[in-house]
Amino acid sequence: MTQLPTEKIEIKGFDGQPIAVHVMGEGRDVVLIHGYFSNAWTNWVRYGHAAQLVAAGFRLILPDLRGHGDSAKPHDAAAYPPDALTSDNLAVIEQMGLTDYDLGGYSLGARTTSRMLARGAKPRRVILSGMGLDGLTRTHGNVGYYRNVLTHLGTFERGTSEWMTEAFLKTTKGDPVAMLHILGAFADTPMEVIEALEQPVAVICGADDRENGNAQQLADALPHGRYIEIPGNHMNAVTRKELGAAMVDFLTA
Repeated sequence: MTQLPTEKIEIKGFDGQPIAVHVMGEGRDVVLIHGYFSNAWTNWVRYGHAAQLVAAGFRLILPDLRGHGDSAKPHDAAAYPPDALTSDNLAVIEQMGLTDYDLGGYSLGARTTSRMLARGAKPRRVILSGMGLDGLTRTHGNVGYYRNVLTHLGTFERGTSEWMTEAFLKTTKGDPVAMLHILGAFADTPMEVIEALEQPVAVICGADDRENGNAQQLADALPHGRYIEIPGNHMNAVTRKELGAAMVDFLTA
């Protein structure tokens, strides 16, 4: 894998906590937000999506969410109020002076993207990946599963879904305490907000991904939504080159 020249900057989150932002490439700005348990490098760089986008002429702005990657991982529950991740990423937009940009995310990153739109973000185009309708409107659907994993680490039978989820946490060197607190920061996006979004939105999802509900339903609910199916399920669709290719096609159309 070719190493992309990357600049890491630090912005202040909504409460002053340091949020790491990785910047690479030149051209039109695209803000991409990674998923739960992941980080910017794993989600966007490791499997070549960033390289595809940089080659297509984009400057990538890749934050590490609070509790993830190189960003702050406070252990105080008060640092994770509802919509905390949204507040941090709106701070990224403001502090980096972004006015003409595209915005997207995978899984929790897509959820955070929808919350940013609900709270006034105005990107040109939007990507919601690894996400279905229920994952935006009923965000606490998977909380019990993740809470169980995080409070019973080391007890799961090899090969089970819980074991694989824990293995991914180890791969990204995730902080279990911070991850638990993030579960309390989830916030729903009401249907009326989804049905009123003005931007063209690509809903890019693995053919076997039902982790966050039905992606086709989400695309249908959006005024300018387009469903794009790629191979894989929630855990491995993000590793497929088709994800980066679909993003490039949508953003350059």
